[in-house]
Amino acid sequence: MPIPPPKQLAWILVQSLATLQPRAAADLARIRQILKPHGSPIWRGGSRCSCGPVAWAVTGRRTLPGELDRWLLETRTCGVAARETFAAGLAQDRAAVRAALTTSWSNAQTEGQISRLKMLKRTMYGRASFALLRRRILLAA
Repeated sequence: MPIPPPKQLAWILVQSLATLQPRAAADLARIRQILKPHGSPIWRGGSRCSCGPVAWAVTGRRTLPGELDRWLLETRTCGVAARETFAAGLAQDRAAVRAALTTSWSNAQTEGQISRLKMLKRTMYGRASFALLRRRILLAA
């Protein structure tokens, strides 16, 4: 049976072990069998370092914000350099991370408008004048 594609595998790795579908759990077990003989540090820490912290990072809004400090401590000492670096970066900006987890504010609308404007600007590059670009942006709204 082949290994799942990278996107599917990434999704399996960020899911909580308790909520995995049977097929995904079988895929995860197979991946563990493949990586274990190679001494991959991802699996050395057991369940503490395999899926728990990553699942918390992805589903952080559904957990208690008070668990942030515990999660950061576990992840900063898990033995996987990439995760330790990620956790250290979050710890440096702890106030912003805590605010992102606890508030309902989002800048998604603003980012969407900026992306749309950039796309229009790219498509108009080298054509006509600023007046035409301005008109196209105003008409696209």
